[in-house]
Amino acid sequence: MKKNDAEYLGDLIGVDVGGTFTDLVRLNQTTGRVQLAKVASTLENQAFGVIQALKDAETNLCDVALVVHGTTTTTNAVLERKLSRTGLITTAGFRDILELGRRTRPQAYGMKGFFLPIIPRDLRLEVDERMDYAGRILTPLDETSVRSAGKRLLDVGVESIVVHFLNSYANPEHERRAADILAEFWPNEYITTGHSLLSESREFERGVTAAVNASVQPILKRYIARLDQELVAGGYAGELLVMNGNGGTVSAKRVVREAAKTVMSGPASGVIAAAYTGRAAGRSNLITYDMGGTSTDVALIRDGEPSVSNELELEYAMPIHVPMVDVRTIGAGGGSIAKVNDAGLLEVGPQSAGADPGPICYGRGGTEPTISDANLLLGRLDVSKLKSVSEAIDLAKVRAIFQKKLGDPLNTDAENAAAAVLQIATTRMAGATRMVSVSLGEDPRDFSLFAFGGAGPMHASALARELGIPEVLVPARPGITNALGCIVADLKHDFVRTVNRPLNLIDIDDVIAITKAQRDEGIGLIRQEPVSIEEIRVTHWLDMQFVGQTHILQVPLPSDQINREAIQLAFDEAYFARFRVSLSEIRAQVVNVKTTVNGRRPDISLTELIDASGRSEDLVGAQTGTRPVWFNGGWLETRIFDREALPLNAKITGPAVLEQMDTMVLIEPGDQASSDKDGNILITLGGAL
Repeated sequence: MKKNDAEYLGDLIGVDVGGTFTDLVRLNQTTGRVQLAKVASTLENQAFGVIQALKDAETNLCDVALVVHGTTTTTNAVLERKLSRTGLITTAGFRDILELGRRTRPQAYGMKGFFLPIIPRDLRLEVDERMDYAGRILTPLDETSVRSAGKRLLDVGVESIVVHFLNSYANPEHERRAADILAEFWPNEYITTGHSLLSESREFERGVTAAVNASVQPILKRYIARLDQELVAGGYAGELLVMNGNGGTVSAKRVVREAAKTVMSGPASGVIAAAYTGRAAGRSNLITYDMGGTSTDVALIRDGEPSVSNELELEYAMPIHVPMVDVRTIGAGGGSIAKVNDAGLLEVGPQSAGADPGPICYGRGGTEPTISDANLLLGRLDVSKLKSVSEAIDLAKVRAIFQKKLGDPLNTDAENAAAAVLQIATTRMAGATRMVSVSLGEDPRDFSLFAFGGAGPMHASALARELGIPEVLVPARPGITNALGCIVADLKHDFVRTVNRPLNLIDIDDVIAITKAQRDEGIGLIRQEPVSIEEIRVTHWLDMQFVGQTHILQVPLPSDQINREAIQLAFDEAYFARFRVSLSEIRAQVVNVKTTVNGRRPDISLTELIDASGRSEDLVGAQTGTRPVWFNGGWLETRIFDREALPLNAKITGPAVLEQMDTMVLIEPGDQASSDKDGNILITLGGAL
């Protein structure tokens, strides 16, 4: 179903904005030629960094067929609380639901803790209306109160508004009518109804999700408008797609309507690229490991598909219940600061040196020892190859800081202190990796570790060895993987509808009707997009649990046989796979009906991510020299290779370091590394099996 054959002749652009760098991949679909760019992000206006990356990649926007963009605009706005002034209109008696939450505390132990809801109490107003759990009207909507509340909020400078009524998922009539009333005088499009974004039960989660959506809508709208203007001014006439946190893309024309879905789009795009690369490399089961400057993101890919969750909590009391790639984050990145605490113990992170001043080795005035500095001190890192370094730093200065701040308090030398920093970082990252795998009922030893990000390939082998993972896959361009994910991501729409009934009492015809309505809406949205697609795939899911439980399992729904017996069997299998126990005597409950509609875009080749013309005929031609590198308590003379010059049939026995524009790959002693047809490096761990 190709809507625009011209797209196949033009360039594809994938561009991802991170906290430090803006990464870009430009693929010419006719020649297969790839152009890369990595520039400093312009946080005051991310659009400027995008345009600079386009210039660095020598892009003629008139020749570009499609631009796909991953942005941190909404994620940063929420985390930094730089949000639009937002108001809430809710059911009488429920204005504090965003603050009461689930009766948890910011600190599990102790009597103190601070929490600030997105919408302050004075901007949360109540009106008379009430639906019961089945959607029956108990109290009619007071339309006069809605008008009065809306005008009061306008008078105090509110830009966005949320309408969030009790049990609106069961009957949204009152929310729709209130939105219509507000639209009569509201000066912009920023009116969010809770049911339209998330039609499921649980008032707190639905309300917070709607509040996040409303508070970032104006911010995302202004940013997308600026970027679109810059692209059009440069001659671009195609469509702009924006990455969502679910790993799919959506047109910039409609992304603002559901702005909350763009939260975590950056980490999601990296996981999508990993799944795509892994399938091409014959590795469909992966644990993705993205280590950047301030944090590490870990996710799970089973059978070529990323794990997706709709229960993300971005921070305390900030649940965003829209489907997102299930990414777990810990505060351990290249800039994580190491220190000796008051108890005399070595700690690494979560505090970070950030991008400015950054680690000591950046040469920007940093004075605190970090993971990157430890890698430099141990010979694993050559800062002259890094784009983030402002000026060369004296290695003796780094050693002196490590000795004074870490070595002396620990009664050891600087090198051993640096090695301890890396070991602690590995242990912390291993814990997060176990959580993402074991919590889903999977053994990490059954997976390959997909290492990317600027720092990931330097630590991947140590992490894999800690977890018993036998193999590491390092993609051709680890540092621009998120931008690649933008290029390969499909169009995608997710839908959810609460039914909340025991399986033995549910009306199967209702379930079938819901799945059909969701399917038709998703297909209709995809067909509206002026983007070429190969096929449309529809998958249905049920959120299920045992009656009386709170934990939910996502169960695949076979679209060709929707009946009680098939649903019960699917739930039993999913429950046993997760918990290794059968509880046939307890009744199952269907909580939500969910549908995902994918518009699969044409496949692309990954073979040109590294220019074949620069490859040497043998390893000797790719070797740039040697240097001492610290392994297991001592120095070993280690071969250094230019990764882009490696022959495709390269086979390397560690120790070795592969250097490239966007990262360094560390091959530890005894490990075996080989290159595949796409230029990926496959590292088999010696002694790990």
